[in-house]
Amino acid sequence: MLKRFISYYKPHKKMLALDMLAAFLISAIGMVYPVVTNKMLNEYIPQKMYKTIVIAGAVVLVLYVIRLLLRYFVQFYGHLIGIKMQSQMRKDLFSHLQKLPYKFYDNNETGKIMTRITSDLFEVCELAHHGPENILICSVMIVLSFVYLATIDIMLTLIIFACIPILCVVTFHFRRAMKKAFDDRRKSNAIINASVESSITGIRVTKAYTNAQTEIEKFEKGDVAFVDASKNAYNAMAKFHSSTTFITDVFNVIILIAGGLFLYSGRISFGDYSTFIVSVNLFINPVTTLIGFMEQFQNGVSGFRRFVEVMEEEPEKENENAKELTDVEGVIEFRNVTYSYDVTKEVLHNVSMKIEKGQKLALVGPSGGGKTTICHLLPNFYSLSEKGGEILIDGKNIKELTLESVRRNIGIVQQDVFLFAGTIKDNILYGRPDATDEEIVQAAKKANIHDYIMTLQNGYDTEIGERGVKLSGGQKQRISIARVFLKDPAILILDEATSALDNTTEVLIQKALDELCKGRTTLVVAHRLSTIRNADEIVVVTDGKIIERGTHDELIEKGGMYKDLYALQFRDNDFFE
Repeated sequence: MLKRFISYYKPHKKMLALDMLAAFLISAIGMVYPVVTNKMLNEYIPQKMYKTIVIAGAVVLVLYVIRLLLRYFVQFYGHLIGIKMQSQMRKDLFSHLQKLPYKFYDNNETGKIMTRITSDLFEVCELAHHGPENILICSVMIVLSFVYLATIDIMLTLIIFACIPILCVVTFHFRRAMKKAFDDRRKSNAIINASVESSITGIRVTKAYTNAQTEIEKFEKGDVAFVDASKNAYNAMAKFHSSTTFITDVFNVIILIAGGLFLYSGRISFGDYSTFIVSVNLFINPVTTLIGFMEQFQNGVSGFRRFVEVMEEEPEKENENAKELTDVEGVIEFRNVTYSYDVTKEVLHNVSMKIEKGQKLALVGPSGGGKTTICHLLPNFYSLSEKGGEILIDGKNIKELTLESVRRNIGIVQQDVFLFAGTIKDNILYGRPDATDEEIVQAAKKANIHDYIMTLQNGYDTEIGERGVKLSGGQKQRISIARVFLKDPAILILDEATSALDNTTEVLIQKALDELCKGRTTLVVAHRLSTIRNADEIVVVTDGKIIERGTHDELIEKGGMYKDLYALQFRDNDFFE
């Protein structure tokens, strides 16, 4: 993990070197004051060297001005290095997230992922800046102060430095408890973020069901866990700081007693004793800084560890020799496909079917039967195991094709439409980012949304709000259809695309979908059976198995599950799931 962290410094080697040089000079200049103090007390003042006193003071002042500039450099450019490292980590993490499989997002809440990108990496940024700087400055100051104090009196210096092993033991003892406590605190913080993200996203549902109190209680539960975790973290930190501060206070007591005895015995002069008292802070201060740095170190390490956890998640895999899927005809075949999300239950069992070029195949059946899973397997969102059968496009196993080329040739229209914050144009353009304005308009016209867009004050440049909140369900659906028109794929998946719409809107959407299906091989998950009567083939899926297949008329005549479902829906004019 350390090697990985250091690798982020590489693009900033020159600036880091200058930053470290400035930090070293800050430490060196810090040694000037006690040296001058010693000279003042032992030579300049006793010998009444007034001119030298003024010159020495002026030199110290000039050096302090230089140190002012050096500190500005360290603060500004040091933080700049940290923020650039944070930016690169964020880019790497975001890019990696784009490559992770569906399973990762099935098991990780959005809010928790966001915490790793934001607050976790902020702590890493602080560590990246302050870590090398604090370690260098403090190390140099401790070494230089030891050497200088030794020139004054080696015995008194060794007595003081004998306390260091005790300080190290205490530090490492409490550091272990701090590490665990701060890790737990970060996890609790991620839970709160996930709760807030979920609650805000679903605020309309909350208001509709008047469940604000329920959401508050859920939030408070996470907040209590965070407070408890913070309590443990700060308890560990308080023990750490109080214990280490006590030991540093002992330094002053030792100096007071041992120095007083040495002065009394004539071992050192009053000037040396005074200088020693001033100079010993050069040692105590960096030690105290290192102790205080431990909290920041724990935060930064915890944040980087959580960053690494995501970065080490296995991305979607594709065959090393995977080939591009080009000149797609659109022939789809499932051969003995078996799939399970986990080892406890099979979702699909030995599913086989074939869709010829340009045909429409509809999947119907009760909820949880495996219809949507079939739709997810075709674009390779979930990978089949070695014994899970084969899925072929134009006779080519999708495992032997690049993921991007397979998905590039498949368009998906789902029941739950996702639109990005931005304009209508931005969201249609998502289908093909290099499309022209004319192509965008043509796609919108085919989706029956152009006329509505033109009634808006800003037309295609109208902001739609987060997830398209300013649009109706039908309008959002038609924008998503326009997006697919612009993509112009050879294969189309319609996953209950009209099930959440009213009858009037459904007719309008269905016209757009019929236009979209022309010339494309189409896989339809049907919610309303009336929409798939004209499908080339209808497949009934239940409990992960195909139990019936045929045209609408054939299945009605057969008198099986499809007929029962159709009769039930026709009779009640209702939905089934």
